Amino acid sequence: MTRKQPPHRARRQRRTPLLLTAVLLTTSLSPAGAQDIRGMEVCTAETKMERRTGCLQSNVDFLQQELNKLARETQDKIAAAGRDLAAARAEIATLRSTVEKLKGELAEMKAKPEPAAKK
Repeated sequence: MTRKQPPHRARRQRRTPLLLTAVLLTTSLSPAGAQDIRGMEVCTAETKMERRTGCLQSNVDFLQQELNKLARETQDKIAAAGRDLAAARAEIATLRSTVEKLKGELAEMKAKPEPAAKK
């Protein structure tokens, strides 16, 4: 004789393989598990607390400088994209006006009766 499991337990058992699969997929797709960062110091080798603290502080300073540099570069890219977008919008506006002008001329040509053909 088999006992039925409570519904919440059955759901948990079905979710576990899905969760495990998601975790494995995520870890396998990451480019590098442990990657050295150029400019960072390894602070675990320091035995004195003052030196380790100084090492960690220099790493924090380095990372802060890199973040600021990346923020500036990102802002520059956003500004350049904004300028490109403004130029594209201006070009679209001129093209629209040209199309409207050509539509008007075409309507005039269609409305004007053609001259009678000479025999």
